[in-house]
Amino acid sequence: MQEGNNAAANGCGKIRSGTQNEAALLALMEKTGYSMVQENGQRKFGGPPPGWEGPPPPRGCEVFVGKIPRDMYEDELVPVFERAGKIYEFRLMMEFSGKFIGVCVSLDNCRLFIGAIPKEKKKEEILNEMKKVTEGVVDVIVYPNATDKTKNRGFAFVEYESHRAAAMARRRLIPGTFQLWGHAIQVDWADPEKEVDEETMQRVKVLYVRNLMMSTTEDTIKAEFNKFKPGAVERVKKLRDYAFVHFFHREDAVAAMSVMNGKCIDGATIEVALAKPVNKESTWKQHFNGQISPISENLLGFPNKEDGHQKSLGKPASLSVRLNGQHSPGPYEVERCTYPFFPGIKLTPISMYSLKSSHFSSAAMHLDYFCNKNNWTPPEYYLYSATSQDGKILLVYKVLIPSIADGSQSYFMPDKLCTTVEGAKELAAQFTLLHL
Repeated sequence: MQEGNNAAANGCGKIRSGTQNEAALLALMEKTGYSMVQENGQRKFGGPPPGWEGPPPPRGCEVFVGKIPRDMYEDELVPVFERAGKIYEFRLMMEFSGKFIGVCVSLDNCRLFIGAIPKEKKKEEILNEMKKVTEGVVDVIVYPNATDKTKNRGFAFVEYESHRAAAMARRRLIPGTFQLWGHAIQVDWADPEKEVDEETMQRVKVLYVRNLMMSTTEDTIKAEFNKFKPGAVERVKKLRDYAFVHFFHREDAVAAMSVMNGKCIDGATIEVALAKPVNKESTWKQHFNGQISPISENLLGFPNKEDGHQKSLGKPASLSVRLNGQHSPGPYEVERCTYPFFPGIKLTPISMYSLKSSHFSSAAMHLDYFCNKNNWTPPEYYLYSATSQDGKILLVYKVLIPSIADGSQSYFMPDKLCTTVEGAKELAAQFTLLHL
């Protein structure tokens, strides 16, 4: 924390000099017996406090406080928060002044997303390498490729023993300055898993099954899960290499999870867990104006009206797109002829989703169309930038399709950057389509 700010008056209407600040902080340490150290851009007070015995407090015991006036320090802040209970550790950084403070539960994220990993690397190799270059590694989560189970998906999640260890590792693995196995890697915080309260989870009777073969059918999955108790499975919905298995009764779902986790189906070792309920209103109805198809109702656990089958998710048709001025020809070209608009021609309202895929020349529009046809939520685009050696701003989009992302919330992101926003979006959409 830098103490040389031109701060406004504090809450008591006084402006303290640097000497007064130092004296106040020394008095606080003498009174409480807490130590104070400066590290990594923040000043740590305590952690642990004097006389502390045993392990540190578990995750979930930390709150984040923002918008603290720039001229307020530990001697004023610590007494305020001590009213709520004994402080284990207090870390202070500078923020905005002259506003109300905000308090929320701190996101104690201990997991990093590592992208652009060579697909032939096994979990043990990735784990050992991450332990060599960072400290506090607890585990590495690697998912097999959907079509070739001998390869990974090009990314992994690294779990650390603490948020601090993960933050230090993220700082060390800065993209562009660090390589693994001779490859430039992508590093970011992993999206935290959505927390579902225990009471809700106690009512779940749907299993989430991952690492299936792409060729495995819903009928095969249903038959395998019915083996331990015939007739226990209500229905199965499969998407790519994972599926949701719905049971008539919760106790059967729990029993099947224990029996089937780690079993082999069509040559693939599956992973089974209770499915986490989603917010149906915010996830689906906002995208389809309240109109939810039977397929999406079944997938999300709505009451089943019809026992329909999920459409097969084949690869999209090849595209012809123009990126950064470079034309990439496809097997067909969308007709671009214009036709005269004569008076009296009748115009009929139409939805783009009622058209055929051949009507789209834009990869972004094709991806949106493809998601709608498969009852998925629309794709979400996240823009990132980098600077080239000659000073140009380069852009790349990361694409997330929430309804098909697994628990790890994996993304689709091309390995090339563009000079225009439009080009970056088209490239990201085309990349995503080719991997669906």
